[in-house]
Amino acid sequence: MRILLVDDEQELVSTLAERLSMRGIDADWACSGEEALEKAGRQNYDLAVLDVKMPRISGLEVKAEMEMIQPELRYIFMTGHGSANDFYSGSSDAKTVGYLIKPVNIDILIGKIKEALSG
Repeated sequence: MRILLVDDEQELVSTLAERLSMRGIDADWACSGEEALEKAGRQNYDLAVLDVKMPRISGLEVKAEMEMIQPELRYIFMTGHGSANDFYSGSSDAKTVGYLIKPVNIDILIGKIKEALSG
């Protein structure tokens, strides 16, 4: 299993990647939508964890571009803004398997990752 974490907060994504790695999950990270798309063009991923609000390219826009690069990729979104209900009212896509509010609890993230990749 290989996942890509994307958030404009470098400390957050690097720490999450390190904590996932300690639990046996291969995780790469990117601090922008552009960097995420570049990585997705070079490496296959099973799942992407995307921040909803990022400068220049939002997480939803990154997802739309990634779907053209890796059509089978699954997604979890995270944000420090709004609520899960706000997000789900605007996104009813079967490839979007979870939504997390920041700060992200690592155990909840791991549960969502396992849920996403088992179905």
